[in-house]
Amino acid sequence: MKKLMLTTAALAFSASFATAGETIRMGTEGAYPPYNFVNDAGEVDGFERELGDELCKRAELTCTWVTNDWDSIIPNLVSGNYDTIIAGMSITPERDQVIDFTEAYLPPAPSAYMALSENVDLKGGVIAAQTGTIQANYVANSGATVVEFATADETIAAVKNGEADAVLADKDYLSPIVAESGGTFVFVGDDIPIGGGVGMGIRESDGELKAKFNKAIESMKADGSLGTMTKKWFGEDASTY
Repeated sequence: MKKLMLTTAALAFSASFATAGETIRMGTEGAYPPYNFVNDAGEVDGFERELGDELCKRAELTCTWVTNDWDSIIPNLVSGNYDTIIAGMSITPERDQVIDFTEAYLPPAPSAYMALSENVDLKGGVIAAQTGTIQANYVANSGATVVEFATADETIAAVKNGEADAVLADKDYLSPIVAESGGTFVFVGDDIPIGGGVGMGIRESDGELKAKFNKAIESMKADGSLGTMTKKWFGEDASTY
């Protein structure tokens, strides 16, 4: 449910989706559990790996997985290094100027502040956020000082070592960290409803591929399997389609 800031480079390339019979390359970050991560075996894992594999099966596509750093994930889709983005990406008007999206497979979910103490100045303090996310943009416009980091792990480390007073990120990402911290981390303030639903990024020229994945997503919504999968990874209280 993150938002990548668009770059001029993203506008400079175009490519088209693999022709019939070719393998579809599924691009993800691999560093944002439970959405996506790389497991101990060195393989892409998480909610979006399970979802992507099922969508490919229903769409009768042969798919492989590619990881890419978050800050260049849109330019590398547009330039043809892979054929989709499935990486917790919010559907936003800014992105839609450069790439296309499938229909959402996750509803909008809240962002939250996490800190070492509840006595944190969220309005005037220093808040960590991952570069190019909807959270970084929100903090920059909130009056607080935003400190941006390339990865989500680095934002957590910044709070631990005192570089930042708190971190703002997807609550789905932060909840396991809070739960497993033994009281070291706490949520602070109210949840923040920013961003839209999460969908797959597709090149604008790839209408056929978009239609295939939309049909697969719709079938998972209709038979309830998408909701079941969502709750498996995000908990019984997760918002579902």
